[in-house]
Amino acid sequence: MGRAFVYVILGGGVAAGYAALEFVKKGVSHGELCIISEEAVVPYERPALSKGFLLPEDPARLPSFHTCVGSNEERLTPKWYKENGIELVIGTRVKSADVRRKTLLTATGETISYQILIIATGARALKLEEFGVTGSDAENVCYLRDLADATRLVNVMQCCSGGDAVVIGGGYIGMECAASLVINKINVTMVFPEAHCMARLFTSKIASYYEDFYKSKGVKFIKGTVLSSFDFNPVGKVTAVNLRDGSRLPADMVVVGIGIRPNTSLFEGQLTLEKGGIKVNGRLQSSNSSVYAVGDVATFPVKLFGETRRLEHVDSARKSAKHVVAAIMEPDKIGEFDYLPFFYSRVFTLSWQFYGDGVGEVVHFGDFSGNTFGAYWVSKGHLIGSFLEGGTKEEYEAIAKATRMMPAIEDLAELERQGLGFALTASQKPQPSPSLDVSCGTGLVLEKPIYAWHATAGVVVAASIAAFAYWYGRRHRRW
Repeated sequence: MGRAFVYVILGGGVAAGYAALEFVKKGVSHGELCIISEEAVVPYERPALSKGFLLPEDPARLPSFHTCVGSNEERLTPKWYKENGIELVIGTRVKSADVRRKTLLTATGETISYQILIIATGARALKLEEFGVTGSDAENVCYLRDLADATRLVNVMQCCSGGDAVVIGGGYIGMECAASLVINKINVTMVFPEAHCMARLFTSKIASYYEDFYKSKGVKFIKGTVLSSFDFNPVGKVTAVNLRDGSRLPADMVVVGIGIRPNTSLFEGQLTLEKGGIKVNGRLQSSNSSVYAVGDVATFPVKLFGETRRLEHVDSARKSAKHVVAAIMEPDKIGEFDYLPFFYSRVFTLSWQFYGDGVGEVVHFGDFSGNTFGAYWVSKGHLIGSFLEGGTKEEYEAIAKATRMMPAIEDLAELERQGLGFALTASQKPQPSPSLDVSCGTGLVLEKPIYAWHATAGVVVAASIAAFAYWYGRRHRRW
């Protein structure tokens, strides 16, 4: 028993929904496209699970956050997939894949063949047992990765109003769930091994702002230690959390957010893997020409920085999904994926955005006692990362554009003085591309771009060459 399709999307998360919409926009025929997903619902905006879904009043519920509402596009309900001739194989696990034969075998015994496969399997939440701690199956221990997890978390929260929650982990899930727990009138203690929250993105100064804000909401922080074990009552519910530093925290519920691991197991030994994900080229094509990968599971070239990365964020999933469909359907019209890394979060009344890379010298700016502040990261003489809290739409767009331009930075003190104004100004006018290789050297002050005619002796000769270059550029529409 089996079915055959031209295109198969394996995975039913954010990337699958955005790819489906792009396929329809580009004229996929009825019956050519199939989506296979373990989840029993059609693709939805996963960020809603740690935000609107957990609110006690007017919570987000399906179908309100099916893709692709996260980008202000059409909402793709089950009816939409049917009307557009897209086959949905949901609530179904694929137990094996054979990329040489171009087949997938489901847990129900059905073989599904394809001509082109898009892997959008995303990632799974890391479990405590992988770190030697048992207790994940306790009824009041929660994870958050999919709709079933979120539904369970809401049910547990509703039974714990006024009680104590321990959040294990200081990253995205930890911070966003902690905020939701507070809004649900639950006492929260956060535990994580790092020196501050959001350690992969935030500087200690930025983190201090958010930690102080959370503390003002009643959240307690225990840093530099990890969970070692649970105490249970006779019916198997967790009653306390024991930490490696000897602390014991009473707990009516526990939320675990300790990271994710890409779902690559079906393709190990068949496709090239790198940095935990499936390695793809600039067209998001894997080591097998008929197989592509997008979203959390893909390790792709970030052209801006000249290296491959695997990025765990919804924005990357959305944009890589759109690009891969264009690369498949219109290969002569699309170039390589040129992505600016982007991260964001919204908690309480706070909202931040981060673009680029967080390495090099950090320059903080703005009022850290107020509502709007940020930071720039400068490496090898160029601005390569920007962070902003409390910005307007125009200000966020400005830091994004400025980061992509990677302007040369000659004076860190002046950058700090200009603050947000630097990005606003830089984003309004094109910057000359530096002639120096930014991958070389370690200095933070870069010489001004050197043009060929600078080296020409004599003002007259320089002027004549410049005039000729200007005329030639206008004639050939390059300037």
